[in-house]
Order: sequence, then C-alpha cells, then structure tokens
Amino acid sequence: MKLTLKQVGKSVGASVHLHPFDLSLVPGAVTVLLGATQAGKTSVMRLMAGLDVPSTGRVWVDEHDVTGVPVRERNVAMVYQQFINYPSMTVFDNIASPLRLRGDANIERTVLDLAKRLRIDAFLKRLPAELSGGQQQRVALARALAKNAPLMLLDEPLVNLDYKLREELRDELTQLFATGDATVVYATTEPSEALLLGGFTAVLQEGRLLQYGPTLEVFRRPQSLNVARAFSDPPLNVLHANRVGATWQIAAGPSLPLDDVNTTASSLVLGIRASALRADARASDVSVRGRVQLAEISGTDTFVHLHTAMGELVMQRTGVHFFKLGSQLDVYFSPADVYVFALQGTLLRAPLAFEKGGPTHGGSH
Repeated sequence: MKLTLKQVGKSVGASVHLHPFDLSLVPGAVTVLLGATQAGKTSVMRLMAGLDVPSTGRVWVDEHDVTGVPVRERNVAMVYQQFINYPSMTVFDNIASPLRLRGDANIERTVLDLAKRLRIDAFLKRLPAELSGGQQQRVALARALAKNAPLMLLDEPLVNLDYKLREELRDELTQLFATGDATVVYATTEPSEALLLGGFTAVLQEGRLLQYGPTLEVFRRPQSLNVARAFSDPPLNVLHANRVGATWQIAAGPSLPLDDVNTTASSLVLGIRASALRADARASDVSVRGRVQLAEISGTDTFVHLHTAMGELVMQRTGVHFFKLGSQLDVYFSPADVYVFALQGTLLRAPLAFEKGGPTHGGSH
C-alpha cells in the first residue's frame, strides 16, 4: 500500500493540531512517528485511518483519493495505548473475530499460529480480564495482525507496560514487522524504539513535520537542532561557542578547532550526544571538569549528570557504573563528534564519522 498525505493539515476551531505538510510513506516498510506528547502523532494517525477528515489537503491510497472515506470503509488495523479487546469473548474469539468477518477457512490454525508467535497460546480459553496488561496487549496485537490489513497503525502500543514487558514486546514486534507485508506506522515518544524498529522515521514537533527519511540517516544527520533534540535520549547536550581567531570558544569551556565548518557566523550552537562523552581520554580529545549530580541506571546503561562551568551535561556509559555524588569528574569528547548548528538551528556539520561515510540508509522490511 502506498499512502500519501498532500498538504494535509488539521485545525479544531482556533487550535491548530497539524500544520500542512506532505508525507509519502514507503510501501511495505515501518515508519515511526517520533515526537513528544502533543507533537501531532495521534492526529496524523487518525487522518491516515479515516477517523478524522483533514481541514486542508488530501489523503491518497494507491493513487486513489480517500479523503473523507470513513475508517469502516478502509482496510486498516489499529492498536492503541489501551488494551482494547472484546471483554465477553475469549482470547481465541478475540483473535478470530476479523478472520470470521472475512470468512477465512483456516481460522483455528491462523489463531494458534499468531498466539504462539505472541506467546499467548496458553490463554486462548481465558477472558481478557483474566490476563495481565502485557498479555492483553498481545491479544490486541494478535487481532490486528489477524486482520492482515495493508496498513497497520500502532499508537504508542507499549507505553502503559512496565520496562521489562516493553523490551520483550519491542523485540517481538521488530521480528513480526520484518516478516510481514503491511505498511506499518508506529507512534512513539522514545528514540530508542525508533532505532530498534529501523525502517523510516518522521519527526514531529508541535504539529509540524520536521524531517522524514531512513531512520539511521535522520538519527545521524538531523537537519536541525530540534530534530537532534527530539532524536536524543538522554537529552542532547547543547552548548554555545563564539569564534576566537581560528578556533571556537565554548563559554567557560574549552576551545575547539572546527576548520571544516563553512560559515561566516561569529557564533554557533554545538550538540554533543551523551554517548559521545567519555570518562577516558583519547587522542585529540578536549576535557571538561564537572561535579557528579546524579548517576542513574537505565537498562544496560549508566547516565551521569554533571554540573560544569558550561552548564549541565549528561554522559552515557555502557554497563553499570557507580559514581560518588558530589565528586569531581573529568569527561572528554572529540571535536569530530560534535554536531554544529547555525544559531537558527540549521545543521552545518554532523560528526565527521557520519560526514565521511556519506548518507546512511535505514533498512525496511
């Protein structure tokens, strides 16, 4: 399925939910809608599904204008944040419901196959209320997959689950999407989910589409500071630098040689991802001294929050590490690992490893 939004916008009264934009999804691939709460992700999905009609623009499916065609007349599968299942029907009947509507001949085999793939085959005779939250969401996912629709929309389907369940289902979804033919749209606030799912990513902010492209390319070469911030978790470290002779001086910090940055400006904005900060120096690194404010474990990483003369910085270290609160710590980074933006936020240079490697194309299934 080829889904295209042409200058689509959405307003409700005086409130603008979506500013007009163009978006053409890559057929058969996963597209992640990435953005903070109220960025416009759900509004976009509702227009794609036919639940809402755009205030401006048109929605096209396979060269057919479907603007205004209601969701009941479209072949779309949807999974929401909430565990939406039929409460009076068993798990088996929940999954089988779209198959029966379609008149499939091999309902039992299909239900068993989906239930095994999502590890809920032991619960087929139970009612949804007898299941945990994670199991209920698996039922909703199985029913959506059973519909075998050419367009599948998932609106933050894992947000209400605990950390361990989210990790498990993310892995399973990645495998399920890789073996399917549907065009999948997946909304999330988490950059890590976008990177795990791969495919393509559309970054949204306050109802505006900022950038769309292969996920790794958007992550490595964000077109603006806003995209880089939206696609960084933990938050991007943002610093300001002024030209001093042949170098760029960070306020209350080190000076950097940025000879490859082509600009006549006297001031720049620098972005340093938390993973680019290190506790051990390498050749050509510059150093910053800070005081440890917080060290938190997040999954398999440790996030170290530092108070420095330049402002607050966050360092991400793989593994579990312990730091004494209030202690002094020197951290290091290479000027080659710095994103450089103009004052208005336009990207001037990505880290040199990405610049030299050329465009990086994210995969699709």
